[in-house]
Amino acid sequence: MKNLNIVALGGGSGLSTLLRGLKKYNKSITAVVNMADDGGSSGKLRSEFGVLPPGDIRNCLVALSEEESLMSKLFQYRFPAQGTLSGHSFGNLFLTAMSSILGSFDGAIANCGEVLAIRGRVLPVTLSSIVLEAELECGKKVRGESKISEVEEKIKRINLSPMSPPAAPNVIDVLKNADIIILGPGSLYTSIIVNLLIDGVVDAIKLSKAYKIYVCNIMTQPGETKNYKLSGHVSAIEEHSYNGILDCVIANEGIVPKKLVKRYEKYGASQVENDRIRIRTEKGNLFCDEFYARHDPDKLAKILVKIIKSALKCQE
Repeated sequence: MKNLNIVALGGGSGLSTLLRGLKKYNKSITAVVNMADDGGSSGKLRSEFGVLPPGDIRNCLVALSEEESLMSKLFQYRFPAQGTLSGHSFGNLFLTAMSSILGSFDGAIANCGEVLAIRGRVLPVTLSSIVLEAELECGKKVRGESKISEVEEKIKRINLSPMSPPAAPNVIDVLKNADIIILGPGSLYTSIIVNLLIDGVVDAIKLSKAYKIYVCNIMTQPGETKNYKLSGHVSAIEEHSYNGILDCVIANEGIVPKKLVKRYEKYGASQVENDRIRIRTEKGNLFCDEFYARHDPDKLAKILVKIIKSALKCQE
């Protein structure tokens, strides 16, 4: 499966985790990255220089590069807590500077990809400056990706301002021509569904003959998916796109260690319950037993390869 056109949509640490494992099995991977981030270093650079948020782009570029190289380590270097550069990573500053020199954010990404010798390519989902808005079930509206992650009320729907911004060049074409489209893992609303609100993205996915896979998070996320079961994740994606958008869902069935469960309970998070859904579901012990209950890149890649091979065999 080295020459399949695989497109992965998402953002945050989840998308880079997926890319890090999958690049070992396939050479043609395109990461389509959410551009609504307004927190941390990305938020500061966005506010001060008017650039698009570089953080998730940087993580994806590094994930597709030779990870032990000096340049990839340099891109991930974060400046100490003191001083005017506090909180910024070198890669974010490099992308910001390249955007200014070249006059385009997508041009900066392409050049950084060459510097890092990445395997695949990284595209922003849009080149428009967007703000994510959430309508809560209580009727209240919250504006800003970082603010939405902090709310306690259940999210009813999310929207973008401006509404339906245009997709960045090549995004629609890569989705239409994809063999496999993967959504997630990552924050359900602020990293994954946000990409479906870009003009033409859902239509392109619907027209594509690609096999569509969703990778569900291992833990619920306070402010986004508190008390959500597996079916709740799927329903939210369909409500923001169309029924039947997914062909397969990947869910973790490994038991998260008690030490991690207790750590997450302090923040109101718990392991996502795998209830029954009508879509094909593949389960595995997928978490990385460290400080966080996140997906292990290699474990996730192996189950993806298994699913993809099975799907392609059925299509023959």
